[in-house]
Amino acid sequence: MRYGIVILADRRWQDSARRWRLAEEYGFDHAWTYDHLGWRDLVDGPWFDAVPTLAAAATVTSRIALGTLVASPNFRHPVSFARQLTALDDISGGRFVLGLGAGAGGSSFDTAVLGDPPLSVRERVDRFAEFTELLDLLLREDHVSWRGRYYAAVDARNLPGCVQRPRVPFVVAANGRRAIGIAARFGEGWVTTGSRADGLAGWWQSVADAAGRLDEALAAADREPGQLRRYLSLDASGTFALTSAAYFDDAAGRAAELGFTDVITHWPRPSGWYAGDESVLESVAARIASGRAP
Repeated sequence: MRYGIVILADRRWQDSARRWRLAEEYGFDHAWTYDHLGWRDLVDGPWFDAVPTLAAAATVTSRIALGTLVASPNFRHPVSFARQLTALDDISGGRFVLGLGAGAGGSSFDTAVLGDPPLSVRERVDRFAEFTELLDLLLREDHVSWRGRYYAAVDARNLPGCVQRPRVPFVVAANGRRAIGIAARFGEGWVTTGSRADGLAGWWQSVADAAGRLDEALAAADREPGQLRRYLSLDASGTFALTSAAYFDDAAGRAAELGFTDVITHWPRPSGWYAGDESVLESVAARIASGRAP
């Protein structure tokens, strides 16, 4: 099992830098931040862009993988975003991982603040398929011309290309069959939050069901199950995974039983979303570092 942590970009860098350094010192394998123009009720407080945040994080770390959880087509264009990703991979020395997903619907601040009309679920998945296909091409090849319903590129350049070859790894967020099919086609990894359900047991069943859909999609794409790393966002269950060290161990163990290779939690915040005590994080980190975590 590998362990990851999300550090929300809701603090000025002079405060946030400590967390990124500690994430590496604590022994986490990967650290992430959200890629939004604003997120839920935190739109009324401090919020910073993911790309410069991750670039700064790369300068205060040396080992840990760094990524977006997740970037989406809601306000990113593949041509300009590919340039940013190439820079992040270069600055981090090949430690960048791209988490990407379809993006939320019309209730999303990212959509509303730009004044874009809401898309149906089908339209959002269609757009995401285009976004992912074009981004994959732009990161692999130079002089790309491409046109779809939502995006176009005209002789787009990518030199010098990514440090990681053939491109930065994609970790595709997906729960539904069509989006999971995109993960099976383009992903080096898959991440799920499960689905809304009644109670914790229902959530774990939704996670198991999604894992089964991934197995089917991989078979259809003629890929072996072991070709994708499987990431689970533990906190999506409705119970913060860092409620206690014992709860974290139990959740990570259940994820492992379902075939997940990686689990992700969030850095505790003083209040609101992911409210918790950093002492629990320190306890979990000590278990990870000693090899006593699941």
